[in-house]
Amino acid sequence: MRQTAVKRAVLLAAAGGLVASAATVVLPATAAAAAGCSVDYAVSSQWPGGFGANVTVTNLGDPIDGWTLTWSYTAGQQVTQAWNTSLTQSGAQVTARNVSWNSAIATNGTASFGFNGSWNNSSNPTPGSFTLNGTVCTGGVTDPTTAPPTTVPPTTAPPTTAPPTTAPPTTPPPSGDYTNPVVWQDFADVEVIRVDDTYYMTASTMHYSPGAPILRSYDLVNWEFAGHAVPRLEFGSKYDLSGAQRGYVRGIWASTLNYRRSNGTYYWAGCIDFSQTHMYTSRSVEGPWTKHATLPCYYDAGLLFDDDDTPYVAYGNGTISVAQLSADGRSQVRAQQVFQTPSSVGTLEGARFYKRNGSYYIWLTRPANGQYVLRSTNGPFGPYEMRQVLLDLPGPISGGGVPHQGGLVQTQNGDWYYMAFVDAYPGGRMPALAPITWTGDGWPQLQTVNGRWAVNYPRPNLPAPPRAVKPLTGVDTFAGTTLGPQWEWNHNPDNSRWSVNDGLRLSTATVTNDLYSARNTLTHRIQGPTSTATVELDYSSMRDGDRSGLAMLRQSSAWIGVRRDNGSTRVVMTNGLTMDSNWNTIGTGVEVASAPVSGGRIWLRANADIRPGAGRQARFSYSTDGVNFTSFGPAFTLNNEWQFFMGYRFGIFNYATQALGGSVTVRRFELSTP
Repeated sequence: MRQTAVKRAVLLAAAGGLVASAATVVLPATAAAAAGCSVDYAVSSQWPGGFGANVTVTNLGDPIDGWTLTWSYTAGQQVTQAWNTSLTQSGAQVTARNVSWNSAIATNGTASFGFNGSWNNSSNPTPGSFTLNGTVCTGGVTDPTTAPPTTVPPTTAPPTTAPPTTAPPTTPPPSGDYTNPVVWQDFADVEVIRVDDTYYMTASTMHYSPGAPILRSYDLVNWEFAGHAVPRLEFGSKYDLSGAQRGYVRGIWASTLNYRRSNGTYYWAGCIDFSQTHMYTSRSVEGPWTKHATLPCYYDAGLLFDDDDTPYVAYGNGTISVAQLSADGRSQVRAQQVFQTPSSVGTLEGARFYKRNGSYYIWLTRPANGQYVLRSTNGPFGPYEMRQVLLDLPGPISGGGVPHQGGLVQTQNGDWYYMAFVDAYPGGRMPALAPITWTGDGWPQLQTVNGRWAVNYPRPNLPAPPRAVKPLTGVDTFAGTTLGPQWEWNHNPDNSRWSVNDGLRLSTATVTNDLYSARNTLTHRIQGPTSTATVELDYSSMRDGDRSGLAMLRQSSAWIGVRRDNGSTRVVMTNGLTMDSNWNTIGTGVEVASAPVSGGRIWLRANADIRPGAGRQARFSYSTDGVNFTSFGPAFTLNNEWQFFMGYRFGIFNYATQALGGSVTVRRFELSTP
């Protein structure tokens, strides 16, 4: 995902405002004490009321497998988010414990982690001492005043100050220019590749299934859905919404896509749940995709096929490593650390791996406000030098964040471009494109306009597309026997309870009063900055207790739909569907509008304003003839916090509260823009 400092909170369970790693990840400390240790504590950024810090602990004694580091604050600082550690706080004392991938520290070896915290805006002194497994450590504390100034925290969501409420200008860009974001839909952690004259882009999908969408373009500007690299999330029953298990805010993020010309095969790989990397392959992006291999966890992976066809993976967080894979890509041959991020930079992750003119480049993000690049002229295992590409650069979306992460691509004409994403909640993270040039000594440089990532750039100099791509908006009547690749289910569906052919038939698959627990909710990304979804719903086969409709779906949700009770049907609006920070349901919804309906068919509509900022709203309406719509219920204010990572989606659902057996048919779905 953006595999940002932000993202590490994904598998960390929050309690009392503190972030702690999930129990399945944390390992106990198995060594009684370290014989000696030193700690480097560096405040990497500081802003009014908050700060970011990176900690590196060096073990000066015998090897340990499992560690606990403690320290105390003297000025009331409070930790708020953490990555690469399980972090808790009791009063002034903070306790950091290892997670599964950094439990072992050899003699003179290191382990690193980071966190965000709050402070009182007048004093943020460094801790006076640290204790590792009961032994007091010495040295290496960096005073926060030496940290580089940062105007925004590296893991905060975009500014919440609302941009002007006027609609974006409709004036087209200058002739021959394109406009950012090139895709105003939620696609994060993107990687772009070129195969001959065609470009492909993949992105994070977390708990949505199928996962890892692939988009296609012929000009890097206009994109269409092409397929999914992961047909089903086969990573545990939690991805089936099985019983009380859920996979929200887990699953697929910061994965990698590449094409191997020697065998005409596409490769996709991603580490799931910080556990294992799963690799899928296909001869076509449309599929079928099949499981190819299971490998060690390559956190935020970037896959490279070298000139001699050897596969390499760059990966890591802070500590950046390179792994060489076997020729068939099914096993690891070698893995080696190649770079340690300086504490003055903070965290680097989101690796992409490239080779140009004999040099190797690892493209890395500083979440969520910077981009850096490593370069080796001595092979894939380094040594590597580092340069900054951008930091705190104003982005092209009003109210949005700094473009970052993503990756580079070279056109068939030899030009280079950088596709990043922009934090733009409540809508999500939107891809933006900018040209790259190279210095005479071989370093990439981002092309800016007036000191910022421009809204408009000249279109890439490319041949005319062989055809127009299919728009990301439009009408779907669910013809044929498969869903289009623009659709993704909320978790894996029960395939025995849905079908398409002259409409989408959704039979109830779950008995529940909780939409977040209901299987077979079908989702569609929202087109920004504002768009409208309209669903034509045949509800004539609903049964008592059934609920079906159109939702604005995220960790704070609302819906308009039909409910059947005691033989009668009503159209209702329900809001107040909410999750806590562990993604458990704490509100199943409150009905705020109701009206009787009959006839078996209804049109449901949601209009969503997903421009970045607080106070954005969605409004619901319905029609009984498909022409005249009635506004219904109060406006729903969208949640623009980043923690759920995925932006709002339109969701089509049908679940039972009493017994299975009912069904609805979606005759038509339309996504339109003003």
